[in-house]
Amino acid sequence: MHSKRTFSAASAALLLVVGLLVAIPGLNGAASAAGWRYTMVAFSNASDRTMDVYQSTDGTDYQVLQRGAYTPPTGLVRDPSIFRNTDGTYYVTYTTGDPSNIGLASSRDRVHWTFMENWPVPLCCFLLPGTGDGKGWGNLGSSSGSDAGRGLPSLSPFTTKAWAPDWFVDNGRVNIVFSMSTGGGFVPYVMTALDPGLRVWSFPVPLGIQADHIDTTIVKIGGTYHAITKNETKKVIEHWTAPTLTGPYTPVPITANWGSMLEGPAVVQLPNGTWRIYLDAYTRGKYFYADSTDGLRTWSALKELPGLSGTVRHAGVMREPA
Repeated sequence: MHSKRTFSAASAALLLVVGLLVAIPGLNGAASAAGWRYTMVAFSNASDRTMDVYQSTDGTDYQVLQRGAYTPPTGLVRDPSIFRNTDGTYYVTYTTGDPSNIGLASSRDRVHWTFMENWPVPLCCFLLPGTGDGKGWGNLGSSSGSDAGRGLPSLSPFTTKAWAPDWFVDNGRVNIVFSMSTGGGFVPYVMTALDPGLRVWSFPVPLGIQADHIDTTIVKIGGTYHAITKNETKKVIEHWTAPTLTGPYTPVPITANWGSMLEGPAVVQLPNGTWRIYLDAYTRGKYFYADSTDGLRTWSALKELPGLSGTVRHAGVMREPA
């Protein structure tokens, strides 16, 4: 008889605890699904000298985390890109407006940012592929016509523009993809961090994409590298793929009718596995997104990003566990 009473009391206590867990919203679900957090960094239509930070749980509805979160000591903070390193530190890289430098800043909380440096892209680009003539050099040359595969020398022995830097982490190696010119068409390049603090960088290496491309971002799906980039001549977004980071890259048709005058692509994966691209319709002052449910093979039509269209410009977006 005593054992039955003990069992009944224990059972009642257990039921009470279970009931409390069910009754308190979010308590029993917090441990079962971590979820995702999306951070967007961007300059705005109002100012390209300060960077604003936004966050979202679904990649669609963004809330302000901090306006004016970062202002560099000099120059601009255009085209920012963000990632979180293995030590928990957040980093942004951006176009400074000082033609041959790209900016770097760091933060522990995404709200307070510290300027690191303006990294000078090497001034030694007389023989670097395709940085001056708008057609490329060697296998980076024009893909058709009499200039195919030939190209011409650079217009200047110096880097005149280093724009739109974008983070790409591959097998633990931290890279910055950016576009470089020595007086003519832009060519996508990549350089790799040589120290954990991201203060020493390798010599730039061409990605293997034709000249006159800018705003290049890379995502890797399986063993394939996907480069989403802006054709600076046609003002349209293009998709290129390669078996390695530095190519060779092959163009892949984008079947969606997005039109022209788009730039600044940023690509992330949504909680349900869908891939999302954000695009800056810079001549219209609007911001759009489109989705792919089949690994970047096909895309939806463009939709305006709620709340931020008309405000943000060329944003960088990062996903991490919430």
